[in-house]
Amino acid sequence: MPYRDLREFIKRLEMEGELRRIKAEVDWNLELSHIAKINEERGGPALLFENVRGYKSPVFTSAFASTSRLALAMDMPKSSHLVDLMREWVKRTANKIPPKWVADAPCRQNVDEGDKVNLLKFPVPKFYPRDGGRYFGTAVIEITKDPDTGWVNLGTYRMQLLDEKTLATNFIKGKHAELMLQKYRERKEPMPIAVVVGADPVLFLVAAARLPAFESEYDIAGALRGEPVEVVKGLTVDLPIPATAEIVVEGEVDPFETKPEGPFGEYTGYYSGVGAAPRPFMKVKAVYYRDNPIFWVTTVGRAVTDTHMTMALTYGATLWQELEAMKIPGIKAVYCPPEGAGRMIAIISVKQMYPGHAMQVGTAAISTEMGAYGLKTVIVVDDDIDPWDLSRVLWALSFRFQPIRAEIIKRGRSTPLDPSLPVDARDITSRIIIDATIPFEWKEKPIPVELDPEVRKRVEGRWKELFG
Repeated sequence: MPYRDLREFIKRLEMEGELRRIKAEVDWNLELSHIAKINEERGGPALLFENVRGYKSPVFTSAFASTSRLALAMDMPKSSHLVDLMREWVKRTANKIPPKWVADAPCRQNVDEGDKVNLLKFPVPKFYPRDGGRYFGTAVIEITKDPDTGWVNLGTYRMQLLDEKTLATNFIKGKHAELMLQKYRERKEPMPIAVVVGADPVLFLVAAARLPAFESEYDIAGALRGEPVEVVKGLTVDLPIPATAEIVVEGEVDPFETKPEGPFGEYTGYYSGVGAAPRPFMKVKAVYYRDNPIFWVTTVGRAVTDTHMTMALTYGATLWQELEAMKIPGIKAVYCPPEGAGRMIAIISVKQMYPGHAMQVGTAAISTEMGAYGLKTVIVVDDDIDPWDLSRVLWALSFRFQPIRAEIIKRGRSTPLDPSLPVDARDITSRIIIDATIPFEWKEKPIPVELDPEVRKRVEGRWKELFG
């Protein structure tokens, strides 16, 4: 059964031994994030900080820092591999389920409007020493709507807390919220926006995914849950709001006004290099929240945190789904490693059926909605290689790959966060497609070294005799 809200997910994590409650007092200023980050580096559980200095409400971190917790979020066995989750994602999302409008809204147990709005009442952390301030949005869901078509988008973009009524945004060029903001600029109108903290975990996963334009993440979340997401109409904005959210912030973004935002320690493990930059900001009109709301954050920073695990799952699954939609035969599995934040490297296993098949898969990958933005390296391997088995992938790179069969693409869309490019030249990236397969057209292929199947069977039958 899907989780009704974040609280049910936390309860499940605790039942499974995947959650630790931190009862000692912890400072929101750096200390909380450092505890969470070190815990993640040591492979620790999700954390619920119940005693944040100066606040009564808790902070939830490290939700998806392990594959087992991602599996629990999707209501799958804890033993599932990341690729199992990607495969299930592709399967479930074949039939979308739109959201369901309801009257009951637990998220509105408390409502602050106008002069009563004060975002400083929430335990917003400062994560790293060089950050430009406290970041309200690291695990948020930002809801916007296309003014022309009515398409509703859910996205995850960082948000800096500037004061009690203002959140700075970082809508990167070409992201869906930024495309919508362009339309409001043409209309000379402010863009309505709602920011959600603490929803059903699947809803956050889809908000963090790189889905094609004009698809609503609500529909994908419903498909993954097997049930519609329950929504209510916003108080001050005409947007669908998750009914069981912990915290909801409503307001508008003026497309012509900016305030300094940043810097922020990004998922690449580096700062973007531009420091504080003028960016759009949200003027908050209303805030509503549950009793004792849970403030959900992610530490971001250097891999691997739950940010990277989330991106590996959602970006990898989306790439796989888009390749299947192209009707390319033979694709066995797709894997986007969390070490590359799910977006810089893709490894694809394919059963070759014709000459050029492997390169077709590679060029298709960088032509998808997901792959066209930031994907730099595509490695294609034969179907006897599991793409998540990195030791076997390295073996294929060593003994099947020839550099002359690689393809370099000189110009593709980059992310401004890629530290492998100069700070002032991050619009365009090069790409490489590495064909680590045995060419299909070779008449004489390498002869593999293999065990004799009959002897192997006999030896395995004697294993207990031989090794006790």
